[in-house]
Amino acid sequence: MALIRFEETARTPYAEGRVFGDVGAFVQVDGVAHFAVDPTHPANRAIVDLALAPRDADGRVRFEADLSVVMPVEPDRGAGRLLVELPNRGRRRVVPVLDRAPADAPVAREAHPGDGFLFRHGWTVASIGWQWDVYRDPSMMGLEAPLAMDGARPLGGETVVEIRPSTPGRTYLLADRIHRPLPAADVDEPGARLLVRDYEDGEDRVVPRDAWRFAVEREDGRVEPSAEHVHLAGGFEPGRIYHLVYRTDRAPVAGCGLLALRDVAPFLRTPSQINPTAGGFRTVLAWGVSQTGRMLRHYLSLGLNLTEDGEVAYDGLLPHVAGARRGAFNHRFAQPSNQTTPIWGHLFPFADVPTRDASTGVEAGLLDRQRALGAVPKVISTNSAAEYWRGDATLAHVDTAAAHDLPEAPETRSYLFASTQHGAGYLGQSRFNPGVNTTARYPLDVLDYRPLLRAALVNMTRWVEDGVEPPPSRHPRLADGSAVDRRAVVEWFARLPGFEPPDPDRLPFVRTVDMGAPESVGVGRYPAREGAFYPALVSAIDADGNEVAGIRLPDVTVPVGTHAGWNPRDPETGAPEQIVPMNGLTLWFPATRAARAASGDPRPSVEERYRDRADYEARVRAATAVLVRDRYVLDEDAEHVVAAALERFDAAVGA
Repeated sequence: MALIRFEETARTPYAEGRVFGDVGAFVQVDGVAHFAVDPTHPANRAIVDLALAPRDADGRVRFEADLSVVMPVEPDRGAGRLLVELPNRGRRRVVPVLDRAPADAPVAREAHPGDGFLFRHGWTVASIGWQWDVYRDPSMMGLEAPLAMDGARPLGGETVVEIRPSTPGRTYLLADRIHRPLPAADVDEPGARLLVRDYEDGEDRVVPRDAWRFAVEREDGRVEPSAEHVHLAGGFEPGRIYHLVYRTDRAPVAGCGLLALRDVAPFLRTPSQINPTAGGFRTVLAWGVSQTGRMLRHYLSLGLNLTEDGEVAYDGLLPHVAGARRGAFNHRFAQPSNQTTPIWGHLFPFADVPTRDASTGVEAGLLDRQRALGAVPKVISTNSAAEYWRGDATLAHVDTAAAHDLPEAPETRSYLFASTQHGAGYLGQSRFNPGVNTTARYPLDVLDYRPLLRAALVNMTRWVEDGVEPPPSRHPRLADGSAVDRRAVVEWFARLPGFEPPDPDRLPFVRTVDMGAPESVGVGRYPAREGAFYPALVSAIDADGNEVAGIRLPDVTVPVGTHAGWNPRDPETGAPEQIVPMNGLTLWFPATRAARAASGDPRPSVEERYRDRADYEARVRAATAVLVRDRYVLDEDAEHVVAAALERFDAAVGA
């Protein structure tokens, strides 16, 4: 077994000993998992640069990762089910999301238990660190990756860092967000290049080399050389996109994170003296959100669901808001938090089933390698409207010529949560998105899709354990006209009084990417050469501007407002003609006939739609009952769905 030792560092009562239904109290065990893998084994050969990492006396490559497990104090009272999450940029997310924790719950060593959904249902939840560039501390989980070596020295070479400022600034870290940087090998490197473009697919311009340097500006105004920062004397302009190409002096083997994900599952499933759990789980699932959902897709594309010992790692995977892309998880100089720089993670194939790329002629499917090896897990993919507006999600189920819908792999289901944004919405949220350090122009989307995620988990469990197939996939389709070009939707919104729409020509797309070498090699040139545009389709909208495809919450079928998975940037953050990644919007209907007449809003008012609050509630209850019947919402969550819709009714009337 590749996970050879677990070093326990803490064991504490979870949630101060709170009792979760019949399952009882839980305990949280934290520690460090130590791995040793054979770089020559066929199960590991897809990991870029693993063969260049140092080896121990047995010829194995060693690395370590943070591991945290929350489990019943009395294992026999649990459900015998294990849910493994990949922390998103080091942050535990699965418990706060599925257990509906408060929006302001802090990132901490102990994830907020919310309403206790997972624990009441007896799940053991494990979080495995996987990201080499996360600064590890009690609240942030990461992995210590080995370095690829060139003889006795760490391997270096050319890499790229992306900078997307939303506020004026002159100094930026050579990392995605605030993670560990890949330092410059030479702060005076003459061949380093800083490129700038005005929008996602704009033309690059070279910033003169004498206008910037590898340096940091201190609080007192002093500018000092720094191998970990870039300084632009005239300042980075908000709304523009910069790519810095330079040479670094190290190459962490980022793909070890994929092996940590794989190998933690059989370790926790198998009872042993070093396993902090009792083991013996009948069902083991993996969950990832956004970045880590894309990592689950990457894991599948490499066929990693079988260990060195031939064991099946996961019975099912639940990638959430991953769209149709993968990511920076398995190439030389990979910075795993990066999601927008064109690299191998943007490459075809996008769909699970084999299909032909209309631009390149390549034929492939995401599951090809895993299907050839066996052990294809069940997969339920869930997306918000934001991943479609990002330009890629439709490629998971429509061919690359936008000519026809693709068939569905028998092990998969795919759901769009209609008219939702990347993260679950709530009343009172700020227009500022700290994840991308950008402010949206309009109020954010308030729709809370978390009940739909809980139903997906239960449907996956029944599928794995009892062979009960989940309800049909729901997403935009060409066949029924529900998959459309984004321009038509933008034109509808432009009719709303006072609304400033984004420029349709500056919406993001996915394009063909030429890195100068195959993805299997994982060593390329920067910046990538971008080529043909792939189609970017989204759900059609109804007369109220709400999406017609996907699973529609009562807020969409019985609306008090227009909801969308996109939102223009606030002018103060630059580039107001572009959209904010991940953010959606909610625009309430006018409350009364008089308000509608005064505003010139073409949408009927709340007063014209519903007799009163009781009438609205009756309609919401009927819509919720249909979702429960069709298994898109759990019976236990029906009252929450109704109550949430009523809160939004009150907000719309109050507005």
